[in-house]
Amino acid sequence: MTSKLKEWLGKGKTFNHCNQNIFYLSEGAGECLLMVHGYPYNGFDFNFLLPALAADFRVVIPDMIGMGFSDKPVDYSYQFKNHVHMYRSLLRHLGITEIHVLAHDLGNSVVQELLAQTEEGDNSLKIKSIAFLNGGLFSDVYRPRLIQVLLSKSPAVIGKFLSKLISKKSIEKATSSVFGKRTQPSQEQLDDFWYVLNYNHGKSLTWKIGRLVFEKDVHQQRWIETMQRTKISMCFINGPADPNSGIHMAKRYEELIPNPMVILLPEHIGHWPQIEAPELVVEAFMTFHKNLAKEKIQE
Repeated sequence: MTSKLKEWLGKGKTFNHCNQNIFYLSEGAGECLLMVHGYPYNGFDFNFLLPALAADFRVVIPDMIGMGFSDKPVDYSYQFKNHVHMYRSLLRHLGITEIHVLAHDLGNSVVQELLAQTEEGDNSLKIKSIAFLNGGLFSDVYRPRLIQVLLSKSPAVIGKFLSKLISKKSIEKATSSVFGKRTQPSQEQLDDFWYVLNYNHGKSLTWKIGRLVFEKDVHQQRWIETMQRTKISMCFINGPADPNSGIHMAKRYEELIPNPMVILLPEHIGHWPQIEAPELVVEAFMTFHKNLAKEKIQE
């Protein structure tokens, strides 16, 4: 574990949800910005963004159950609605009723479910805006990595077996393959990814949590229709070089979402823009929020 990851772990707090300990960070002051991480790592993915964004927001970054430094129960029901339930419970615990959102990867789908529940009448949490980073917003154009398919589309017994066998080298190769060629992760970053994945035997659950990537299909129509009718301001900040959800996902967003706001980062940025180009992500995110302020004045 690098000193930076150790510091992150040391700054965190825990919250009990459904008899599971949820790890989270809360820094800064002002309106709440909830950051929702992706698969298979954790909120540390946002560590380069935190200092800048905590200057303007109260930033809350939890680790989902089964990932990162949160508990990793084997018999837990890993469903989108249950992840949303955890986020709602944590925010209620913190006394937060209004949020802005920044999501990445699998976190995008969790936020899509949160948005759908909100539009369907759950007013316990007010969503003021949503910014998506690279992720599988639309299943029809999402291109999963081979390792995702092998782990999560095979029978459970095979998925469990492969999760135990999977090596550090194969994880590093799969992770690096979706970064831009000019913005590859350092060995220290890859070491931290591996540590986070293995924390509390988390690697053995990768097959189970990864199945959410392919279970999005049953929710897609509902989620897309929700995004098309919502009045909540959204934007998509996209690393175009991402083979999973890069420029092709941005184009699909523009096709499906009314009055879309898409902010394309330089063409060499891949799947993890918050790590590959954190300054540009902060700039794009703040541009989005400046537009929100203008819209509010015009109202």
